[in-house]
Amino acid sequence: MKANCDFGTLYEQLCSGEACLSVIGLGYVGMPLAVEFAKHVRVIGFNHHEARIRQYKCGIDPTKEVGDEAIRSTTVDFTSDETRLREARFHIIAVPTPINTDHTPDLFPVQNASRIVGRNLTPGSVVVYESTVYPGVTEDICVPILEAESGLTCGVDFKIGYSPERINPGDKVHTLTKIRKIVSGMDEETCRIIRQVYDIIIEAGTFPVSSIKTAEAVKVVENSQRDINIAFMNELAMVFDRMNIDTNEVIDGMNTKWNALGFKPGLVGGHCIGVDPYYFTYEAEKLGYHSQIILNGRIVNDGMAAFVAQKTVEKMVQAGLAPKKSRVVMLGLTFKENCPDVRNSRVADIINGLGKYGIETVIADPWADPDAAKKVYGLTLTPMDEICDADCVVAAVAHKEFCELGIKGLQRLYGGNAVKILIDIKGMFDINELKKSDIIWWRL
Repeated sequence: MKANCDFGTLYEQLCSGEACLSVIGLGYVGMPLAVEFAKHVRVIGFNHHEARIRQYKCGIDPTKEVGDEAIRSTTVDFTSDETRLREARFHIIAVPTPINTDHTPDLFPVQNASRIVGRNLTPGSVVVYESTVYPGVTEDICVPILEAESGLTCGVDFKIGYSPERINPGDKVHTLTKIRKIVSGMDEETCRIIRQVYDIIIEAGTFPVSSIKTAEAVKVVENSQRDINIAFMNELAMVFDRMNIDTNEVIDGMNTKWNALGFKPGLVGGHCIGVDPYYFTYEAEKLGYHSQIILNGRIVNDGMAAFVAQKTVEKMVQAGLAPKKSRVVMLGLTFKENCPDVRNSRVADIINGLGKYGIETVIADPWADPDAAKKVYGLTLTPMDEICDADCVVAAVAHKEFCELGIKGLQRLYGGNAVKILIDIKGMFDINELKKSDIIWWRL
């Protein structure tokens, strides 16, 4: 006997407090979602890592996305007890979707989250996935898990949808509520409910698409587009380096035209741009199509760390330094500026590249968690006030603290060393001031 489920009243029940919403995965995506929804409806925030839950209960925001004060004042019911999910009827799954070492999708987190939700799924529920996946994962992989674990039937006892996360970690301008939200559902009714629920918090509004696969494709394509454009700029940077042309000056000139896209060269890491293209090409190859552009863009971007490491050694040798005996300081480890996230950081690849030349790098990053740096990469962070006597400084991440150094602050890092080398990957320091200084510099 199948349950007689009235999905049509779910939105009203959430708004009245009769029904509860859950967020599964409380990282850079899930935690801001939970906090924002909790301003309007009852929210259970689930994460299987008890240590993370303890941090939230103590009012600590390790992601720095909403801040400690917001965590302390939120009404989110944080828990690591999965059975609490049985109290909710609208579930949002926001777990990471990384890649394996062979660049194939690692779907374990989203599959495991599906098992957890499935074990605690009640009739009349809606499950929405926000995790980035290739088209087809939600319906072909996640739904069977939900059905097997719950004993319920999708479309009869519960319904599903997909709404790709678009949070930009560290961005305090384009925040969750100000980014238009793509929404989709397995049918028109589900899409309508999901749209109503997200419209509670999304000030920029929602954008419904016709199918779950379309919504999945939107996410992987928007990040693949950025990846390809950055790869183009990285390729230009490597060519202009041979031509002895400053890439940033070329870009500044190009950007004076109204239709310039504004991309710059740089390291491409993190959990989105450096990962999502592989999800897209993986499914494309399964269907018999081998990417001509996307994978080549990935090759270029994945190779930039090695290029920077090589240029660093080259500049030291040209300046008469012995690389193995030189003190190299790396400013930044996180994958982007003003963000504590060290996942998939290409800076670590530069450090490994320098290590191949026998160079031990001193790393400073006021945003990164020292424990995370040690756990993920086996690297030790050094406080900024202990950085001194550098022979070579690699400015890798444009944290505000580094940008505010200026040339005077940068000079202090070298101490009394006669030879001072700067590798400015992000163009943090003023080129005219560098030209007036005694610093030997190179920038990407």
